[in-house]
Amino acid sequence: KSVKKVSTHTQASLARMTMLPGRRYEQFKTLEDYQRACEQGLKSLRLAEPVAARHKFRLAVENHKDHLVAEKLEVLKKISSEYVGLCVDVINNVALLEDPLETARAFAPYAMTVHLKDQGIRESEDGFWLSDEPLGAGFLDLPAIVGILRQTKPEVNFNLEVITRDPINVPVRTEQYWATFPGRPRSARDSILKLASEKGSAKQTLVSRLPLVQQLELERRNVEQSLKYAREKLNL
Repeated sequence: KSVKKVSTHTQASLARMTMLPGRRYEQFKTLEDYQRACEQGLKSLRLAEPVAARHKFRLAVENHKDHLVAEKLEVLKKISSEYVGLCVDVINNVALLEDPLETARAFAPYAMTVHLKDQGIRESEDGFWLSDEPLGAGFLDLPAIVGILRQTKPEVNFNLEVITRDPINVPVRTEQYWATFPGRPRSARDSILKLASEKGSAKQTLVSRLPLVQQLELERRNVEQSLKYAREKLNL
């Protein structure tokens, strides 16, 4: 008796990608270093676009703590392709001192996929800490952000990105942070520092100090709580 084999493989139609290595304010010590990396990233994207277009494959470039909103939109303008868009991370541009709602509005027309997450915030000696939290437990207005993205791109997929790790320090009170932002006023940090002071978490977990079994349990709880919130509050 013959058995018919049924393929369970599906063909991918989209890939998330980044243009620069690391976080802008950590990776690059000078404006010149940053600009060279941007030029190389743009060159690579220009080489990839014709290949993607030939295969009708979409490239979703993440806002990966690399470009300000206007800079990222300028990249898309230079490429000008229906096969190059954005993987919209709902929190990353906060580390570049940009408002998450305004970021969502600006990026929504180009959204091909979304990294959905929530984070807590707390002041640090040289700036502020961002800690990964379950959806609904952080400071983001997720219903508003999801609403903005869905209104513009009803078909866009939302991908849960809960990362079990130590808080990330964003050192906006240091001169090094500003090395790749020529001419940008220091007052750009005022609103986020005010938020960190007024709404900051009293305590943030140092995940790396927990035993492995507790780290795994924390991750499981965070994912389950996030999925529950997404179903009940975000209709996802």
